[in-house]
Amino acid sequence: MIIIPNVSLANETDASAIAEMSRDYVEYGLGWSWTPSRVMKAIRDNGTNVAVVRERGLVLGFGIMRYGEQKAHLTLLAVQPTERKRGLGAVLLSWLEKSALTAGIERVQLEARADNPVAIAFYRDQGYEDAGTVRGYYRGEVDALRLEKTLWVGTDGG
Repeated sequence: MIIIPNVSLANETDASAIAEMSRDYVEYGLGWSWTPSRVMKAIRDNGTNVAVVRERGLVLGFGIMRYGEQKAHLTLLAVQPTERKRGLGAVLLSWLEKSALTAGIERVQLEARADNPVAIAFYRDQGYEDAGTVRGYYRGEVDALRLEKTLWVGTDGG
């Protein structure tokens, strides 16, 4: 039997767990910028979805996506290391993409650490394509690979 994890919007009690996952699994070696207060601000922001997968009351993974008029930006996505290879990241990303599509967003853009080939391969497997490199994107220390995915093409061709 396949169990599909339930994705839901984060609530304020999730902010610390999300921030700690960001610090430990995304921002490692760079200092901590996605603190609990910054995550809380994202949770409260009407232009941002913070999605989580929970089991037994624990946050196993999360994604933060900010929405513009035609483009969304995936700010963060992480899954607890012990829970990886279960498809949770793909489920979270798909949920956020469907939300963006419902909002009329044409494409999603993100940056992945250039020194994280596992994350880059994950996004490519999800249909994201390379859109350039941003030198020193992470605190002037680590380059980022920018990736994009078109969700639909508007009537103006873009």
